[in-house]
Amino acid sequence: MFRSIFAAALALGFAATSALAAEWTYTDGSGNTVTLDHVPTRIVMHANTAAGLIPLGIRPVGIYVDTPVAEDKSLQGLDLTGIEIVGEGWGEIDIEKVAALKPDLVLAEWWPLEKAFSGLEGGAGSTNQKMVQIAPVTGPAQGASIVQLIADYETLAASLGADLSAPDIAADKAAFEVSLVKFKAAVAAKPNLTVLPVWAGTDALYVAATAGSSELMDFASWGLKLITPDVADDRGYWETLSWEQADKYQPDLLIVDNRSDATMETAAAQPMWTAMKAAEAGQVADWPAFWLRNYKAYAGALDELTAAIDAADENLTN
Repeated sequence: MFRSIFAAALALGFAATSALAAEWTYTDGSGNTVTLDHVPTRIVMHANTAAGLIPLGIRPVGIYVDTPVAEDKSLQGLDLTGIEIVGEGWGEIDIEKVAALKPDLVLAEWWPLEKAFSGLEGGAGSTNQKMVQIAPVTGPAQGASIVQLIADYETLAASLGADLSAPDIAADKAAFEVSLVKFKAAVAAKPNLTVLPVWAGTDALYVAATAGSSELMDFASWGLKLITPDVADDRGYWETLSWEQADKYQPDLLIVDNRSDATMETAAAQPMWTAMKAAEAGQVADWPAFWLRNYKAYAGALDELTAAIDAADENLTN
């Protein structure tokens, strides 16, 4: 009798321990803590979050994208086979498709300047509120470094069951570290080089504030001399210059937001574009603006920037 009672108690204790072990808790970039009674497996993700987690072995059941999938830089080169696309426009999410996937979690990034998760801006009655009604929304914060954001994705992926010791993951990180060494060496070799990150619209030239971009803050921390605009907009991302004022800053190297190929075409079509000596001299390169989320993509972007720095005249505007 005693043996039977002991066995039953032991079984109950093991079941309770297993249930406790299966609980999943995550504190996100907004400071909110999400707790589930199981490790989530059916996850809907914003495109950028998917770009951070797919290379770490965590695949979503659905993705919502701010642009058509084919145009999204963060998803390029990733295998999206079997993943439902539930939105291809900013704020345009098919809530019925999301609900049909029966997700137990939605993962996106917390943007402190926006005070919202990626693509889910808006108040009551917005897509944001509808998504929250389907499943908890959580994720890491955009901050002062893409390297730190990638590390945050590694922590999140590990909590979801990823094996971070997998050979392909280690290889991507090693390749990034090699690219970073080369980038730092190129920057150190040209201490006078000044760089201006911009986005070009038909209406104006937008000069990026370093503090509004995680990758720009990385570049600055590695020694790159970025020109900081005098005035940023109310959200802290850009200074807007009319094209007549486009030559306000004279960098040695221009880097242009490359989320869309049309941006460079728009810039080149403006007569005042070449009023900047760097544009006239062809010292123009891509800025991987706001879309880097994994080591493989970051390594490729750094290699391109390193080549541009190596080729640039650091005294062009002296």
